[in-house]
Amino acid sequence: MQCLSVGIQVQTRIVRDGHQSDSRLLTALTNLYSICGEYHVACKVFDEIPQRDTVAWNVLISCFLHNSRSRDALGVFDVMRSGSYGCEPDDVTCLLTLQACANMNALEFGERVHRYIEEHGYGGASNLCNALITMYSRCGCLDKAYKVFKGMRCRNVVSWSAMISGLAVNGYGRDAVEAFCEMQRMGVYRVLPDEQTFTGVLSACSHCGLVDEAMDIFERMSKEFGVVPNIHHYGCIVDLLGRAGRLDQAYQLIMSMDIKPDSKIWRTLLGACRIHNYETLGERVVDHLIELKAQEAGDYVLLMNIYSTAKNWEKLTELRKFMKEKAIQTTPGCSTIILNGTVHEFLVDDILHPRKDEIYRMLDEINSQLKIAGYVADVSSELHNLGAAEKGYALSYHSEKLAIAFGVLATPPGMTIRVAKNLRTCVDCHNFAMILSGVYNRTIIVRDRSRFHHFREGRCSCNGYG
Repeated sequence: MQCLSVGIQVQTRIVRDGHQSDSRLLTALTNLYSICGEYHVACKVFDEIPQRDTVAWNVLISCFLHNSRSRDALGVFDVMRSGSYGCEPDDVTCLLTLQACANMNALEFGERVHRYIEEHGYGGASNLCNALITMYSRCGCLDKAYKVFKGMRCRNVVSWSAMISGLAVNGYGRDAVEAFCEMQRMGVYRVLPDEQTFTGVLSACSHCGLVDEAMDIFERMSKEFGVVPNIHHYGCIVDLLGRAGRLDQAYQLIMSMDIKPDSKIWRTLLGACRIHNYETLGERVVDHLIELKAQEAGDYVLLMNIYSTAKNWEKLTELRKFMKEKAIQTTPGCSTIILNGTVHEFLVDDILHPRKDEIYRMLDEINSQLKIAGYVADVSSELHNLGAAEKGYALSYHSEKLAIAFGVLATPPGMTIRVAKNLRTCVDCHNFAMILSGVYNRTIIVRDRSRFHHFREGRCSCNGYG
């Protein structure tokens, strides 16, 4: 509020002193409102700038990024390239646009920005190379991320951390650990890891179940490198222990931390309780979240999953009633797929897509083919007390299944299908994509809330550590 108050005072002074035609002042004011989270006010001030140079457009892109409007940020890059406003994207524009591409899973657009960088002589800039590594990694295109990394003349700790994190999120845990070791074997070019590097490598161990390696690195952090573990590092270890079924040890670690546990670390443990059906501990974790006043609808959904798997319908009904009374709304699952620059968005049981009839016919055909190959719906993902057949039907039209079916329908045979999901992919959809990749000979890359899943030849890169 103080930041906003300052912005209003500055704007009042600008108008009073007759500087409303000063483009540089209005650009700075746009940036100030953007930082304050006043998106609409920032855009209004931007519209009043009489002469918008590259800096002004960069501020607008930054404003879009700050306010979770990555799609609009990509549109600005195209506007600037059109030449309609007499200015072109510079290195800062490219840096910001690559962040938007990473957020949107917009690989094709990111490749266009990469070409623009090379054509305009920005390719040697380490910050742009680091952004390209992150963009390609977060679009599930690790080979191109690695090519950029290997082509860098000078790799700093940000470069190594980006590459390690990219390997981690794409399921290449052992490669990430090897990269962590390699950065320390570079002789005079040796790079010391920082907090972000350790977050990346511990996350890699967590995603791939490398318990011993993670515990060794965690112990060396402060002793060998003088890096004090932060909440993110503890979160990686809790996630690792939780996935390995060592939930009591994970709980004791949280309770023994010098740092106050945040909601994310409790939520990590709650996710492990769902995987291993720890009902009592799950309830205790939700109590901790309530104490922090940080409980979300998704936490209750995880607890409902635990009750459903345990067939504790009484507690599940009580919890559902409680959520209804408190008007707690769950976040609907949403999956997107980008084809030829167009974002196609799907919700569960979606009927809004213009090709919906074709998509549903394709999905029915896919289901028939997968059943022949041995696919059986995993009904543990359905929380209602229904029969197996009814549960299977309820799971048939999840958003990622619709997105994948559209990908099969709209792309040539053999082409990679890339889907982004706002929530964690459920067990049934994971199995569906894994079997489909083998039956249809397709590589399917799904980016969910926590990681990438590369489905190839009936296998997934997560190796069951989803």
